[in-house]
Amino acid sequence: MKRCSWVNEKNELYLKYHDTEWGIPNYDDTYLYEMLLLETFQAGLSWECILNKRESFRKAFDNFNYKKIVNYDERKIKSLIANKNIIRNRLKINASITNAKIFMNIQKEYGSFSNYIWHFTNSKQIINSSNQIKTTSPLSDEISKDLKKRGMKFVGSTIIYSYLQAIGIINDHEPNCFLAKKSYNEATKQKQNRI
Repeated sequence: MKRCSWVNEKNELYLKYHDTEWGIPNYDDTYLYEMLLLETFQAGLSWECILNKRESFRKAFDNFNYKKIVNYDERKIKSLIANKNIIRNRLKINASITNAKIFMNIQKEYGSFSNYIWHFTNSKQIINSSNQIKTTSPLSDEISKDLKKRGMKFVGSTIIYSYLQAIGIINDHEPNCFLAKKSYNEATKQKQNRI
C-alpha cells in the first residue's frame, strides 16, 4: 500500500492520521477548532511532534471545547505553561483563547465555522494532482488575510494552508498514494449529503 512520501511509517499515530483524517473533508466545528488549535501550536515545529502530543493537548484543553477555552483565565494559562506534556508557549496559549472567541463570533455570523471555512471554495474540495509540494496558495492567502483582519493569531498563510489540508478542503495526497482518489470520492459523497 503506497502512501504519501512524507509519512513516517514507523509512527502508528502518523499512519492513522494520514489514513483516516488528512485530506478527508470535515464539517464538524469541534474538529475544525481542534485542528486550528493544533496548527497554531505547530508553527515552527513539525506536525509529527504535535501529533505525538495530541492526546496531551486534548486533556490540557478540555477536549478542545472552545466554549470552555474562551473562558480560560490567568490561573488556567499558568497551569498550561507548567504542563510538560504540551508545547508551553504563552503566545500560542493566549492565541488559542483569542482564536476561540473569534471562532465563536464567526459561528454567529455564518451559522457555523464550517459554513465559513467551506464558503471560500463553494463547499468544493480542491484536488492537487502533482507531486509538487506547496506551502501556500492564493486560497490560504485569502483566508489568512480574513482571519487576521478578524483578530486571529498564528494564522499566516503557511499555517492556514496546512490547516486546509488537515480538514480536507485541499486534497494534497500524492498521485501514487492509495488515498488520492478515495479522498475525492469521500468529498463528493459528503457534499451530496449536504445538498
